[in-house]
This record gives sequence, structure tokens and C-alpha cells, in this order.
Amino acid sequence: MTSTWAAALARNWAGNVGYTCAELRCPASLAELRALVARSPRVRALGTRHSFNDLADSPGVLVSVAGLPQEVEIDSARAQAKVPAGMRYAELARRIDAEGFALPNLGSLPHVSVAGACATATHGSGVRNGCLSTSVAGLELVSADGELTEVTRGQDGFDGMVVGLGALGVVTRLTLDLVPAFEVRQRVYEDLPLEVLDEHFDELVRGAYSVCLFTGWRAPRLTQVWVIERTDEPETGLTRQPWFTATPAPGPRHPVAGFPAASCTEQLGVPGRWYERLPHFRPEAEPSSAGDELHSEYMVARSDAVAALRALERERERIIRVLRICEVRTIAADRLWMSPFYGEDSVSIHFTWTADTRAVLPVVRLVERVLAPFRPRPHWGKIFTAAPELLRSRYPRSAAFAALVRAYDPGGKFGNSFLDRYVLEEP
Repeated sequence: MTSTWAAALARNWAGNVGYTCAELRCPASLAELRALVARSPRVRALGTRHSFNDLADSPGVLVSVAGLPQEVEIDSARAQAKVPAGMRYAELARRIDAEGFALPNLGSLPHVSVAGACATATHGSGVRNGCLSTSVAGLELVSADGELTEVTRGQDGFDGMVVGLGALGVVTRLTLDLVPAFEVRQRVYEDLPLEVLDEHFDELVRGAYSVCLFTGWRAPRLTQVWVIERTDEPETGLTRQPWFTATPAPGPRHPVAGFPAASCTEQLGVPGRWYERLPHFRPEAEPSSAGDELHSEYMVARSDAVAALRALERERERIIRVLRICEVRTIAADRLWMSPFYGEDSVSIHFTWTADTRAVLPVVRLVERVLAPFRPRPHWGKIFTAAPELLRSRYPRSAAFAALVRAYDPGGKFGNSFLDRYVLEEP
């Protein structure tokens, strides 16, 4: 039976976006979902509400697939799993680990849904690790007429559908490629001068399976370097000793100074399962400041990372007025049309802001001006102000994606104002 969500869910996680939809629905079966989509003039899927803009909104019905059956089907021979779209990564990880499998990487938050993360090219870190969407080998979705459609890797248009921004239908299941389960250890280092990156950035980010850099921009230095290594690979010098002048943290750390580390995954080199270390935050704890924050994120070519950070450093006095923390991660290139990592090994420069939208927006515009020479691609689900035509120009397959959207949804059932602005070109 369909249930109407509580009024509290009519806003995103951060509270800065109020959904304009007429209804919020959570079908309990696939048949109910198909009927709902078929009869609704406008409908759109809503995940775990971690978008910081109006990407997920709809002028009609917002629908969650979290109420659909939550079976995970693992094909050990193919090393693949069929996964419910509304399942959160924390639950999925436990289930596939119990069967001896893993995902190559996870995002910083295990609280997000699989379909939502893949539809927006959410990512972890590591020079050899693609974004989470690169694990997708197949999609099952309800199309505009309520019919169930299945597509698999290799089919025409598949690379355009994976990072689909919710524009092609309501995804119900995904097939994900798996790898053998593994263990990792995580250590945090503190106080690395920014100047060390001038000559050694590539050495640093290549030094472990996953490396994440943090700075509060209060000084030209990295406040923390989070280093994750697999236990089945030899330790590197990066984890055996201080790295240049960075020193091992004597205890657990939260990325934001002054915040308790209890919500963060275990550190200090204690070995643990892949899903217990790759995210920054524990699934049973509220991440960061529990929604009292805003996020922006920009991707630039990895070869431009140091120049981009140096450019930001020159504006740090203005940035710190509304900044909680800035994080830098690496992501391998992919061939997914609307992925910010399309065709380019990248770094992400992520800003966690205070929750004051009015104060944050001028600084977001400043950051975009500073990064403009590096042709940044913003995260689709976070705060940005780039002009639509500029953003489309940074995606070589944007016109092909717009054509794909029109082919799958000619009536614009899954559309909204965000897609009208940033995806669908003017006729």
C-alpha cells in the first residue's frame, strides 16, 4: 500500500531546499510503482535527500523506491550483484561482504542510496578508483509509460544512462560489478605545508589505495591527510613514517577541527573490513554536523590540481569566512557521458560550508571564478552557480545525453527546472 511521507521529508537533508512537489509517495511494490508512474503527468525519484540543489525536485510527484523489496541477488560466477535502487551503501556493503565480495570504493557517507549516488557520479578517492557509477553493469528502470526497461553495459546509450540524473525514468535495480572482499587500514597525518604539494602531489596521492587531503584554509597547509592502504599490499613509506613534516595523529580525528571523532571510521592503522574504513563516517552515526551545513564540489584535471589549490590559497581569507572544511580527492577517468570525470583523471575539491546560504553564495561565485581557468565540472547534486551553456560546454556528450533524454521521455514526465536549465538545450 502506498504511504505518504511525513511533512518533515519535504525538505532536503541540509534543509536549504524545500520540495515543490504536490505529493511524496513511497510504493511498497514494483507493480504499485509502475502504476503510479504511468498515471502521473510529472514524477521523479527522490533518494536519501543529499542533493543541495533542486536536482531531485518535481512539480508533480516525488517517489521513493526505498519501500520496494530489498533483496540482493549475488551472482558469484559473474562477480556481480543485483541491488535495490533505494538501498543504502551501508546495508549493501554488509550483505555483499558476507558473501566474500566488495565494491572497489565507497563515498565518504555510507548513508546515501545506491541509485542516487550512481545517478550523480558520487565518488570516493584513489588514483586507480573510478566513481561509484563505474561499477554499474546494468540498470532496471520504470519508463514514462510505466513499463519496465532493462539495459546493460555495451548497449547503445548505456554510458549515457548510468549518470542519468533521474531524467530517464525511475531506477528500481542496478547490477554492480564486484571484487573480492578485502581489508584496509587507515591512518591520519597532520600539518603538511601546502608547498610540499608543489613537487610531491602526485607522489602523495599515489602513495596508497585511497588518499584524502583536508585543509581549513586558515593557513597555507593541509590540516589532515587520511591514508588508506589494503592489508594485502605492502605498506609504503607513506604509512610507516611521517611524510615530510606531517606527523601521525596521536588519536582519532574528525575532518573538522573541534568536532568529535566518534562519528568517524576507525583510524590509527587498525585493520578492518573495506566498508568499515573507506567511508569517512560510520553508518550508525550522524555525519559531520547533522545537516547544519552546505556543500559545493568542483572537479578539475589531476594535472591541474596544484595550480588550482594555489589559486584558491590566494583567496583563503575570503573563503574561510563561511568554510568548515575543504577536502581534495582523486578519481580515475571514465566514459560515462555526464560524469564529471568523463575522459579525465581528476581531483575533486570539496567545500563544506556553514548553513548560511546568503553568505555562502558569493563565496561559491568567487571559487568558480578562481577555478575558471581549469574548466571545473561541479558535482551535479551540490551548490554551484555556473551558467548552463558554460556547464554544457564542458561535457563533450551533453547534446547526445539531451537527445537520449528526449528519446526515453519525450513528454518530459521526469523533467524539472534543473534539467531544463542544465541538460536540455534550447530548441
